Amino acid sequence: MQIPPDGHRPGEIVAGSELRRDVTVWGSYMWGYAAVGADIYTALGIITLAALGLAPLAFLAAGLVFALVGLCYAELASSYPLAGGGQYFTLRGLGDFSGLIAGAALVLDYTIDISLFTVVAFGYFNYFLPWISFGHHVGDFTLHLGPIHLAWLWLVESVAGIVLLIWLNVRGIKVSTNFNEVIGTIAIVAQTLIVIAGFVLVWNPDLVAHQVIFHRPTLSEFAFGSSLAIIAFVGLETISQVAQETRRPATIIPRTSIGLVLSVLLFAMAFSVLAIGILDVHTGKPLDFHGREGDSVALIAQNIPLIGVVAAPLAAAIGALIVFISANSGVVSSSRLSYSMSQFDLLPAWFSKVNKKFATPARAVTVFGAVALLQTVFAFFTPGPAGRTAAIDVLADLYAFGATTGYLLVFISLFVLRFRDPFTPRPYKMPLNIRITYKGNQVWFPVLGVIGFLGVLFFLVMVLLTHQYARIVGPLWVLAAIALFAMYRRKRGLPIFKTLPRDWVTATRRVLLEAEEFQSLEEYDAALQEHRERSPGQQ
Repeated sequence: MQIPPDGHRPGEIVAGSELRRDVTVWGSYMWGYAAVGADIYTALGIITLAALGLAPLAFLAAGLVFALVGLCYAELASSYPLAGGGQYFTLRGLGDFSGLIAGAALVLDYTIDISLFTVVAFGYFNYFLPWISFGHHVGDFTLHLGPIHLAWLWLVESVAGIVLLIWLNVRGIKVSTNFNEVIGTIAIVAQTLIVIAGFVLVWNPDLVAHQVIFHRPTLSEFAFGSSLAIIAFVGLETISQVAQETRRPATIIPRTSIGLVLSVLLFAMAFSVLAIGILDVHTGKPLDFHGREGDSVALIAQNIPLIGVVAAPLAAAIGALIVFISANSGVVSSSRLSYSMSQFDLLPAWFSKVNKKFATPARAVTVFGAVALLQTVFAFFTPGPAGRTAAIDVLADLYAFGATTGYLLVFISLFVLRFRDPFTPRPYKMPLNIRITYKGNQVWFPVLGVIGFLGVLFFLVMVLLTHQYARIVGPLWVLAAIALFAMYRRKRGLPIFKTLPRDWVTATRRVLLEAEEFQSLEEYDAALQEHRERSPGQQ
């Protein structure tokens, strides 16, 4: 059996960390907001086009499931504050093979995050295109190749943006927590002003009622719109990804996760209700997002009297910046997650190779950045509806598969860990639990976890039934990851479907010690000691 150059043996847990725990409560929240808060800039237009007058209900259905996902992550990330997020929770609860599938699904999401958010970022940037191109309309930069409406300038911008992100991350330059805090705060203030001004100055409840009654989608359209709406809430994973750099994670992570869930759900509902209750100032008709999916929030701001002339370019500028930051978080997260997977022998150590000059995981950054480039080119060359590019539609279609697959496995891991590992302190538990006895231990079974699991399962089924690209690309991506995993394990003489034995007790103690969660460490040791006294024959 070969030992890789990094020196760790198969099954050995590399839990030590040189990462400084400098992320505060606000910093943790803003790491999440930089990822999730950008989603409304991306999702509003395409979901409103899909779910029509029932768009708010689509957002609400996805938002309620997202809230349960957030509570699940709050429990797991505060109990196991280690980088890796959903992949680590699944590995810990279900074993190596399931951990691989969860990791592969989430990495797919991160690469699509890079593609989709870069495209949308330049969609907001192109709001200014008529001003900087001597009056030309965005449509003037589109080639019509049969059924393909190739927005060639938008494609060039997006490719250049992804290349820039790859270059920055290879060199070790990334968006800092402080920068996230500044931009995120500006975005929250701007969104709040747009929502308040929109409801006060232009929103028409009669128009909302009219759209709900006479502009309703079919059942299949609503199912598609609801399954798309999940992308408005993807990104909560980021808080757990920085858990290893968060001060007192047991206390901070539940607060930031719940705060993020509530604020994002509030903004998503507010913007969706606002969107179907505004008239276009140019046509006198309800807002039409066709051709404006890339800058939908700016379109809303543009139609607000008195402040529209200022609010629209401000919303476009902030949208471009915060969405591009979110694209950068996809680069950071994909490389970090692949690094974590290689440490647990789920991916070859090649992915965790650190560049000697810049001390960054340059290989992982380059590989997954290249995947994002291919996804972007594929999306722009896909035939779309008459008169508009299909790029955002295609990427959004793909985005939901990875999230629903990963979240489903995380919920299953929550159940398993409640039974198999009742000793690890849980500073926060999902509400509404039933106390049961399992193998002599008292276990709290999460009722809301079951509801969340069923909700995510419903959305995964809807994705597979209604998303024409995701139901093909998603499973193929996971199968490719399984093939790579099998070849790597076979080369090293490791079992493919069997989980490697790992010393989770030592790993948990080390993580709690590094996090300075001394009370949790004492509770953990006491629970283990009590278990040993009751069951002297077990370790």
